[in-house]
Formats: sequence, structure tokens, C-alpha cells
Amino acid sequence: MLKQRIITALLLVPVALYGVFMLPLWGFALFIQGVLMLGAWEWSPLMGVRRKAARIAYTLFVGAIIGVLSWLAPYEHLWQDGELSKLIYYTILAGGVWWVIALAMIVNYPSSRRMWSRTRAIVGVFGLLIFIPTWAALVTVRSIDIDESRFFGGWVVLFILLLVWAADVGAYFAGVRYGRNKMMPAVSPGKTMEGLCGGVTLAFVVMMVVAHWTKVPADQFTGYYLTGLFTVVASVFGDLNESMFKRSAGVKDSGSILPGHGGILDRIDSLTAAIPIFTLAYLEFLH
Repeated sequence: MLKQRIITALLLVPVALYGVFMLPLWGFALFIQGVLMLGAWEWSPLMGVRRKAARIAYTLFVGAIIGVLSWLAPYEHLWQDGELSKLIYYTILAGGVWWVIALAMIVNYPSSRRMWSRTRAIVGVFGLLIFIPTWAALVTVRSIDIDESRFFGGWVVLFILLLVWAADVGAYFAGVRYGRNKMMPAVSPGKTMEGLCGGVTLAFVVMMVVAHWTKVPADQFTGYYLTGLFTVVASVFGDLNESMFKRSAGVKDSGSILPGHGGILDRIDSLTAAIPIFTLAYLEFLH
């Protein structure tokens, strides 16, 4: 399984880097829209939706909302005089509010299951609050342009990916080697407090290396490290959130498209929380 995970990751990394750095903003936005629509396809069984026609309808609905959002807030007008489009900002903020609610649901699971167990529609709404803000936040970050560097936004996206990957890798190996104390056994029995500490530690190593390499000003250290910490913690709960809904729906993996990793949703669950939280923290502390 570990070998499959590594091979799949090695194949996915070049694709991700190409999308982040080589595609124009509109192409990047479409690429992310496609990935999130695949995620929506895999989310629909967690709603209890099994019929193919209904799954397609939900997937297209998510894609249509993203399309309308990109029409109402065109890429070339996301930033005006250094200010982010209000529509995009409030979309991302809605995602931030959702993750606060999700945190409360995760901590109180399985009691919180009563919130969605009676109707599949509310789980569908949760999906919208996951996928739409993620798209808005990623496009926002990718479109950041400082010092006339068209690659700056791409480097910021890569920084987020590195933080999430470091947290995932650190948690995996620390959990395997030292894991004793379960973090939230009702949601994900495999996750341990030792794994969480290992993930946060490795992510902080990444932050320190990036801070040294990019020469982050000393007066921005507090905002920089807080942004990174919030992002890493959010990534953990993004993973736990999907685990919670999979456990509730009796599903082991969201799909099987990625050997060793499960489905698309299993790979982006951490990112769907990390990216909106990073963007909100960036706008608050660093912009």
C-alpha cells in the first residue's frame, strides 16, 4: 500500500505543478473546477445518493455554481486597487464559517450525526460549503501578483500544498512509530495525538525553511507562522471531516481512482479546509 501511495504521488506531483505554474489563470480555474467536480461526484454517496443520474446532477450543480461565480467575478477583476472582490471574499468567508461548524460537529460526533441523518439535502449543502469556497480561495491565491511576478501566486499555492503534504507525511510516520493516544477514535481510529504532533512539527520545519529562503521580514513572523499553523490544523480537521461523513455513510474510501490513495476526495479533503483558512489568514495577517 505504501509503495502504491508513493508511485501515485510521484505521478500526481508533476500534474499539480503544471497546473499551478504553467496554466493561465482561467485554465487553472477550469482545472480546479474539474477536480472539485470529481470530488462532488464522490461526495454524493456520502449524501446517500446512489443513482447515477442524481450523482451527475449534483456534480453538474456544483460545476454550475462555480461557473456562475466566475462569471459574476471575472478573473481579471478579482483584485481592484489591492482589494479582493467582495463576492469572492464572502464566498471564502462562508467556507471559513463552515469549518468552524464542522469542527464542532467533529468534536461532538456521533451525537452531531443527528444534524444530517434525517435528510440527505443538508449533506449536499455541506458539500457546497466545502467545494465552492475552496475554488474561490485557490483562484484568489493563484491570482495574487506582487512585484509584477506572475509566478508569485503559484509559489503561494505550492507553499500551501507543501504544508499540507508535510503535515500528512509527518503524521503518518510519527503515528506509525510513536502513536499510542487516539485523537478522535469515534471519527478516525487510526489518528493519534503523536501523529498530530509529528505532522505539525514537520510542517513547521517547512515554514522555517521557506521563511529563510524567501527572507520573510521579521515584523511579519507572527502573521506568517500563525497563518501556517491555522492552515495545518485546518488540514487535519478537513481529513477528519471526510472521515466523519464516510463513517456515517458506511463508506471506506470515497473512490478508487487513485491507487493507494482511494478517491479524489480522499486526496483533497485536507486541502478543502486548509486552502480557505489559509486565504482568510493571509488576507488578515499578511496582505
